[in-house]
Amino acid sequence: MPQDLIEQFLAGSPHAVAGASRDRDKYGNKVLRAYQQRQRLVYPINPAATDIEGLQAYADLSRAPLPLHGVSIVTPPEVTEQIVEQAARLGIRYLWMQPGAESDRAIQSARRHGIHVIAGGPCILVSLGFREEPMKRHTDF
Repeated sequence: MPQDLIEQFLAGSPHAVAGASRDRDKYGNKVLRAYQQRQRLVYPINPAATDIEGLQAYADLSRAPLPLHGVSIVTPPEVTEQIVEQAARLGIRYLWMQPGAESDRAIQSARRHGIHVIAGGPCILVSLGFREEPMKRHTDF
């Protein structure tokens, strides 16, 4: 995976996380928190949530504030293919398909639309230097 493509993806703002999750054990949540840890503007995309990690969630890319520079995709491959089509319609130029989200069909579709795509490579958690936060303990006195 060319490092310059990763740098181009990370150089812009804002980003969205398609497949953002309220479950802190899921990668869709960890990717969202990785952006937050770097104080980056990010929008969670999840049709079943209204807010995630204190941020308003959006049902799909078209409902998030636009323009979006890039999208981290943490969805099953068949959903990724739909995200690619949405991104193309919205003029989004950068997609990062996280391990397990990619499919050959989605990658080829992105490239056909002229979208720069990162797939089959590193997880964005490594590139952003994600650190799992210790669980906060609540003590009643």
